[in-house]
Amino acid sequence: MVKSEDMSMMADDWREVFEKNRVLPPPSQTVRLAVDSHLAQSHGFQLSLRRLTAAHLPQSLEIPEVEEDLNYQLHVTLFDQNRQHFFGKTWKSRPQRMKNNKISLNEVLYFHTSLRLPSTVVVLELVSLSLRPDGSQLALGRGFTVLGLFTNKSEAQAADGDRRLNLHHGSPRILLHPLLKDTVDYSILLKTIDGAHLDCEVKRHPALFSMMHLLPENVLASGDENIPGLAASPSGDALLRPQLLKMLPFTVNRLTISLQPSLEKFESQLLQLITADCHNTKQLGPEGTLKTVVIQERRLHVGVHNGWCFLDKPQVVVLEPLASGSRGRADSTFKQITLVKDSSAASPPSDMLSLRSSLELKLTNHQALAVVFQLEYVFSAPIGRETMLSATSSSRAAFLQCLRWGIFCPFQSPTDWKGEEIQLVLQGGAKPNPFGVMVYSTEMSAKTQGLVPLSASGTAQPVSEARDTITFRLLSSLERKVSSPKASLRTKQEQASHERRSPLSPSQGQKRIPSSPPASPQGPGLSLSQLAASSRYPTISPSSSALPWQQSFPSALHPSPLASAHQLSHVACSAVSNIAHLEMDLQREGDVSPSSQKEGEQLQELPFTPIHAPVITVGMHVPRPSSVNARSSLGSLYSAGFPDIVSCNGEVAEVLDPTEPMPFDPQREETDTLQGNLLVFQFLAFSRIPGAGVGTDWPDNIHFTFQFYRFPPVTSQQLKLLTSDKVPHKSNSPLPCVLTSVNKDGTVNSGSPGLQLQFRVDDGFLKPGEKCWFLRYLALHTMHIDIWDSDSLLLIGSTAIELKYMLRQGKSAVQAIHEVEVLTTDYVGEDTPLMSQTAAFSPMSIHTIIRGRLHIRTGNIGCPVDPSRRRAADVTPSHSHIIRPCKITSGFRGGSLSSSNILKLNERNTAQTQRHEVGDCVPWYRRQSRPDITPGEHNLNESDGDHHKIDGMAAMHQREGKEGIKALKVTDQTEDAHLAREPLQSKPGEERSKAEIIANMLSHAITTQHLLYASLGSAEYMEFVLKNPFNVPQTVTIHCDDPELSVITNTEECDYFKALTKSATPLEENMFRREKDAPGPRVYLRPKESVHIPLKYQSFLCDQTMAPQGPSFFPTGKGSQMAKKNLSNIVAAKTIKVTFKAEDGKPMAICQVNVEPTPHVVDQTFRLYHPELCFLKKAIRLPPWHDPTVSDPDTRPYISVRCSDPNIICQTRMLVPGEPQDVYLKVPGSPSPHIKMFFVMVFTDKWMAAPSQIWQMYVHFLERVDVSCVTGQRTRQSLVLRGKQTVHKVKCFSSQPKETQVDPEGVFVLPPSAVQELQLKVQPWRPGGRFLYVNAVDVESKRLITAWLLCLSVHQPVLSKAFEVCVPVSGGRGSSRKITYTNPYKSSRTFLLRSDHPDLLQFKEDTFQISGGESYTIGLRFAPSQSPGSVEILVYVNNLEEKTEETFCVKVSYS
Repeated sequence: MVKSEDMSMMADDWREVFEKNRVLPPPSQTVRLAVDSHLAQSHGFQLSLRRLTAAHLPQSLEIPEVEEDLNYQLHVTLFDQNRQHFFGKTWKSRPQRMKNNKISLNEVLYFHTSLRLPSTVVVLELVSLSLRPDGSQLALGRGFTVLGLFTNKSEAQAADGDRRLNLHHGSPRILLHPLLKDTVDYSILLKTIDGAHLDCEVKRHPALFSMMHLLPENVLASGDENIPGLAASPSGDALLRPQLLKMLPFTVNRLTISLQPSLEKFESQLLQLITADCHNTKQLGPEGTLKTVVIQERRLHVGVHNGWCFLDKPQVVVLEPLASGSRGRADSTFKQITLVKDSSAASPPSDMLSLRSSLELKLTNHQALAVVFQLEYVFSAPIGRETMLSATSSSRAAFLQCLRWGIFCPFQSPTDWKGEEIQLVLQGGAKPNPFGVMVYSTEMSAKTQGLVPLSASGTAQPVSEARDTITFRLLSSLERKVSSPKASLRTKQEQASHERRSPLSPSQGQKRIPSSPPASPQGPGLSLSQLAASSRYPTISPSSSALPWQQSFPSALHPSPLASAHQLSHVACSAVSNIAHLEMDLQREGDVSPSSQKEGEQLQELPFTPIHAPVITVGMHVPRPSSVNARSSLGSLYSAGFPDIVSCNGEVAEVLDPTEPMPFDPQREETDTLQGNLLVFQFLAFSRIPGAGVGTDWPDNIHFTFQFYRFPPVTSQQLKLLTSDKVPHKSNSPLPCVLTSVNKDGTVNSGSPGLQLQFRVDDGFLKPGEKCWFLRYLALHTMHIDIWDSDSLLLIGSTAIELKYMLRQGKSAVQAIHEVEVLTTDYVGEDTPLMSQTAAFSPMSIHTIIRGRLHIRTGNIGCPVDPSRRRAADVTPSHSHIIRPCKITSGFRGGSLSSSNILKLNERNTAQTQRHEVGDCVPWYRRQSRPDITPGEHNLNESDGDHHKIDGMAAMHQREGKEGIKALKVTDQTEDAHLAREPLQSKPGEERSKAEIIANMLSHAITTQHLLYASLGSAEYMEFVLKNPFNVPQTVTIHCDDPELSVITNTEECDYFKALTKSATPLEENMFRREKDAPGPRVYLRPKESVHIPLKYQSFLCDQTMAPQGPSFFPTGKGSQMAKKNLSNIVAAKTIKVTFKAEDGKPMAICQVNVEPTPHVVDQTFRLYHPELCFLKKAIRLPPWHDPTVSDPDTRPYISVRCSDPNIICQTRMLVPGEPQDVYLKVPGSPSPHIKMFFVMVFTDKWMAAPSQIWQMYVHFLERVDVSCVTGQRTRQSLVLRGKQTVHKVKCFSSQPKETQVDPEGVFVLPPSAVQELQLKVQPWRPGGRFLYVNAVDVESKRLITAWLLCLSVHQPVLSKAFEVCVPVSGGRGSSRKITYTNPYKSSRTFLLRSDHPDLLQFKEDTFQISGGESYTIGLRFAPSQSPGSVEILVYVNNLEEKTEETFCVKVSYS
């Protein structure tokens, strides 16, 4: 056991710091004023004292005549002008002599404060020091001045800048004169010393923020002060750039406190003294009334103190008496002791106090760091009259008293205390302590002979010499074997609860709420002290019929009769501590009382700005078109033999200039005779732009992914970049490389270069009313294109082209040539020095990088449409959304009720229903055999067979029911087969009863079919005409078997959709009513009455299947005219039944909605990369939008979002009006290299009729690898690649090949289920945080096996030497220099020379060998510059393993 008998010997270093740095708190009124002014956050400041000039100081008889023999000192103190109160600690400078009437101070002070008020000033006093005849020192004030820190502005800005302050006669004590109260300018009333002034400077010091927990607020300190927890600085000023010592976690467990002579006698004696004090005050009521004093709770405060302040708010835990080897609370927490003779105790005696659990502390290895313990009791005393009938009906007040305290300095003594039991002696009495409270002393009880316990013989027992002790074990987190409940976590949670409460005034702090402790067999989930601590520890007013947590707090606060001045200040200061309750929660689940709800207040959300920058939507901003290539390069490019875009008549399409504005006239498009559109995309060439970390010949093969309109997504085949030898290439201009398709065997296609894709959009493709939307899509949208490296499957970048130049505007054919930039984003963190000990997170900055330029030609060829097959795609059929039940004119004609006859009857009825509803509107989606991409120049959107089918369907619609069903089978065989099989599937087996067959026949007779075209996120509105066929009123219940189809019961919503669909049907308010346990809404119908039931179908779910990543391969011969057709992500086709049941539960009518899926438009595509199996939390910024129908610009728009994946959290909210609005995503992680695709729908109308934008999101999940490295030095890291089910030929690729290499570099075989270890070699050249990517690709199938996300933390190296070179500008020749390097080794070594700017600096020799101890001259050649400026170039001297031996910094100035 490690014992500490004398606290002074155990904590000399801490006590020295503590005694030296005791501070005076600021006025509480000023603190409240700062809080009310929203100045709760403390800010750091720097005060520089330069020189003091004093030509004529006032003379005094007490000082020598010669001023030069005196030492002078400057005293600096904070002062509150309004309250005339000095606070903080007076700082004193080094004594100096005056030379030439000047004193060079050159001192820098630091402090942090939240009292950023104009009344907070700094008082500086000049003091002369001399010796008296007796040898003592005489300090005499020679003048003072006042420095204002803050201006009168409301934002409390600091008055930064240089200041010259005049010195005034007298002492700073004159500032306490009543005439100077609330004086702003002291120069009016104070006399100035002629020629005496002080030069200083005040400015903010944000670097102080990281160490504010080590230094108290409002304390002036210099950089050479001893502040435990702060690392020493080589410059001597540790506060200029504070570096913190590392904090280590420790655990305190097995804590017990022993009080002498025993716990019971100690508490009994304590209560006798308190009760005697209560009687002496005569505030407890009439004499003779029996009074009780209760120990309500025993607490222990535990904190870490560095001599200046607590590093964190002390934790407060509840102690329990430990009775004779048993551990339990029993009734010890609320033990009552009276002044009557004690009877036999029912409970066993308690020997000591114990902590049931453990505490977690964070310590740093410093001699002056101490763990401080404070034992505190909570007492409950009665106020007012107390009767014998009800001992709990009187009012009681709670107050606190500190009984003992002690400290332990774990790092001062070399004793090995780890794992050993530590015993400390607890102190009491009027001694300074870190908590600043008065402590109970046992000396008073020892001197009071009348209160000393008597023995059986009647003689007084001597007071025991044993001391009060605390025993515990202190273990580091590495040595801790068993995890215990974490008190620190609860403490932090309760700290947040306490910090929400504003501080009370002193008058409020000196009052109590009367209460008494309850006696209940079951305790609440929170301790009584928690309920009593809501307002500076008030207590609860009890009642015999109610539990304490079921009581409300009294409104009046009553003063405690037992609280002295120091006790009141103790209570006022105790709110900084928080209680960590470690006892078990005994409250039953779900039994939440009003009082506990009041105690657990709802946290108010604060405006929060995420640390990561949100992704900005493209909107109307696209990569700008550019033309930077030489004319000869463009001429060679377009003479490569790309196919021309010609009209139907064989004429070359008219060329439009994409740099000029494009007028759009919808009338021209409507009157165009060529209603068909063949849209052509030709990918011609790609210009490489060399970047950092990649070679000049990268990429070599590329492919594209994009989605046009609502066609399925496109993944092109592999295209090779070919350069022309006819055009001279200059290094400063990118050369366009012609794109040529590659066959599956790797050979270059001999056909025409480039890649051409075609999309046919005509009346056969568009559904009714869709043409205007398609033209709007072309006029307003941009098409997002991703460019991929086909070898590594890494994303090169993205671009977007404007589609408005594909509008023909009455012309037969148009074309436009675009040259757009391919952009990507790079995330770079701040530079971190190699020797830095800070582990703070540095925010990432986003940089946009141009990876290349894409040459693409777009065109639109007008095509004629056969008038016999043409339908009005741009005209919406009237009343298509109104569903009217068909009138059944044919009935049952007799005969057998066999399945075949029933089926024929159902077919005939169904055909008549479809003929009445649909008319000539044939499902557009079923008409097309390939509604996606046209391979080659052939239009495969609609085959010849499709045209014949459409002609046949139009003719069949003119026939009767039997013939009509055949036409319906052609258009929609799936639905009819389902309807035909439905009666047969109602019951297994071939034989059915006649009743069931008749019921099915009648059900189909009242069923109305409705064909619905639905796309993702769009609401389809329809009205079903429901008629009551009976002669009595009916209350009809509407039931739907699919939640995506619902009844619109809101009148405002129904009115909105009626106006949107231009429906003239009447609108009824309060038409529906909902009842509990009803399957759906109910509507009342009078006899023979018809009503329109508004229905809405809307689906936010769709198929999210993705095609495998990688380029496409097509049969030989198709060549560049092919592109892969991916799966179309559309909503699922389904059949939904809406049943209208009468009061007897039988169906009155059935509406069967056949949902026909249609693809949706993708407005923008996002690709995000994230570590595997981790939640992705991202913010996407919405473009500014204002509802044109709202005249008030201050009105908030209705913006809501939905996601197609129900497992993804997607939401948006506007915190501040006028600020940008973000969409927040939380995506669950997946294993690498899975790619999760989903859609985000953005709605700008209140009722979400149709999404204004649909975003396609791709989240690439990669295996995360953290690498810490130094610039210029190679770091190795191992990667593990696991085999799949089959054999793969794998090659690894890096996004930065010059900085990151993978061994093996070539192709290797990966057997099934094998484990292959890869060596990653990282040699970065830029400091800061970065992200790199490594892909393992199957070279045969071009499929991704595994992907890694490299999270680099790159540090700056330690510099050995620094040089400076001046290079002339526009010289054309550059400059040469030499550096001498000496081999520090005794043997011969070979060294490598590296530079972080190889384009600016080249070496004469990149490798040199030198013998031991000899010198070598390094030749440097600096490239010329065309513009003045300066740059720092690092020169690395590495060994053969690329480990840095020396680093030189060369600052090059171009002038």
